[in-house]
Amino acid sequence: MKLGKIAVVAVVAAAGLVVPGSAPAFAHGTEPPRDPTAVGYGGAVSTVDPTATAVGLDVLRRGGNAVDAAVAAAATLGVTEPFSAGIGGGGFFVYYDAKTRRVHTIDGREAAPRAMGENAFLKPDGTPMAFQEARVSGISAGVPGSLLTWKEALRKWGSRSLPAALAPAADVAQRGFTVDSTFRQQIADNAAQFAQFSSTRELYLPGGQPPVVGSRFRNPDLADTYREISRHGTDVFYEGRIARDIVSTVQHPPVAADPAVPWQFEIRPGGMTLADLDRYEVRFPAPTKSDYRGYTVYGMSTPSSGGIAVGEALNILEQFDLSGMSAVEALNLYLEASALSFADRNRYVGDDTSQRLLDELLRDRFAAERACLIDPAKALTKPVAPGNPDGRYGDCATSASVADGNPGQSTTNLTVADKWGNIVEYTLTIEQTGGNAMVVPGRGFLLNNEMTDFNFVQTPGAPPDPNLPAPGKRPRSSMSPTIVFDDGKPFLALGTPGGATIITTVLQMLVNRIDLGMTLPEAMAAPRASQRNSAAPQAEAAFISAYGAELASLGQPAFVSTPELGAATAIEFTRHGMIATAEPVRRGGGAAGVVRPDKSH
Repeated sequence: MKLGKIAVVAVVAAAGLVVPGSAPAFAHGTEPPRDPTAVGYGGAVSTVDPTATAVGLDVLRRGGNAVDAAVAAAATLGVTEPFSAGIGGGGFFVYYDAKTRRVHTIDGREAAPRAMGENAFLKPDGTPMAFQEARVSGISAGVPGSLLTWKEALRKWGSRSLPAALAPAADVAQRGFTVDSTFRQQIADNAAQFAQFSSTRELYLPGGQPPVVGSRFRNPDLADTYREISRHGTDVFYEGRIARDIVSTVQHPPVAADPAVPWQFEIRPGGMTLADLDRYEVRFPAPTKSDYRGYTVYGMSTPSSGGIAVGEALNILEQFDLSGMSAVEALNLYLEASALSFADRNRYVGDDTSQRLLDELLRDRFAAERACLIDPAKALTKPVAPGNPDGRYGDCATSASVADGNPGQSTTNLTVADKWGNIVEYTLTIEQTGGNAMVVPGRGFLLNNEMTDFNFVQTPGAPPDPNLPAPGKRPRSSMSPTIVFDDGKPFLALGTPGGATIITTVLQMLVNRIDLGMTLPEAMAAPRASQRNSAAPQAEAAFISAYGAELASLGQPAFVSTPELGAATAIEFTRHGMIATAEPVRRGGGAAGVVRPDKSH
């Protein structure tokens, strides 16, 4: 994505990471490669951005482990992919410890301020705000969790310090990187929102226009912020000067006195306080676990719905022999299982869903009851009603359906493995592309708008909504970092951005790889569709061209064409090494790399 000529040697050396004679290639002014597939040994990294991948690989080459490399790459994505991730946001971190053979997770999801109530996104007349009205406000910003995620991951499983992990990213921010078309387009798409705030306009709209493709983009404020955190620790972010700047931005949005583009909504302040930041903690929930055709699939539990929804859909699909079907027949069932799992996800899954109910949603008997609704020759009418995960299964009984919430559209993902067999699958975000559009003045990072992932209003007459705002609550997410094992050994790690389409992208890639016999690069590149229990499912143009007519003959509704779905990263583990893959085209193409390439490929 961002192809920068970044020199990181001096800062990395100061962090104690340099091995003599092993300076990274991009430190000498050469651009890091944008290869979508890499095969080899000794560790691998896949991200959406070549510079972030190069930083992660450099950490691995210098003796760091998967966690060290993942945090360094994530911090770099906060520089080169600032509209998708950064220290103003949060995410979900899944880690496999090869020594103990256990999977761990970190919930670094943003939390609602204590002042946020159920009616946070209702106007004085009781009607819900328009999405952009809610997004571009202080109300939408949740307490960020990314920085504490990095700190705790390194403390528990890393071998490097947080300052060492932040050093390469700080140098990238200071020296700059080359603007590409994706970076410029993301600013152009947010020009009206960014123009409302003096700090954002100054950084991303110099002279009133997005930076030109091929120009060098620098963010010295973010470099200084990373270095201040390195000197003083994360307390400066959650209790000290940076915390005060965050709260000031939320409570007193830095509205430009003369925005070049009029904004149709009132820009409302939020209620985040210093106490909210000081009170924030990451969580360490047990991962979700499901079995699929002999594979064991681990994912993220609540407040993410990803592990539950992917796991339930796989359990439904396991009732059918997809490998013995044509691609159209298998994809038809993939769409049906997606709709059913989304119906249940929307009805039951939220931050405070009980473990008992989550366990029921992943039971094979519940999946069999849901699967009995599917007729392979005639698609279900969408939306379908949710099931009844009450422990008494055997028929196709359903309950009343409920409305979906606001799907996010931004986010990024990275996949890392090291030579010892440790694996990190990490999805991180600031929600909408561009977050809430507010750069914290003098700090160089955007705030998130994660609170818009809550549903804005309780549907009249419907059962209680599990995803309404509440003090301290974390909004439901679709992020689905996933690690798959074959007979106890790592087989595949994957994840993607894409809002609510994250779940369907991860699910479709698993079906492509496991059931349809595609190689990992083929499963990555294959055209995608997303059925989220909607009468108007989405699909990429290539999917519609290849399968649309035949799926219509099976009763599937017409697809709404969308330019792309997801921007995935993945690593597959073979007897002979690792296959790292990233998107060859979507979102400008990602970058995969290995420590020691297999020259036979």
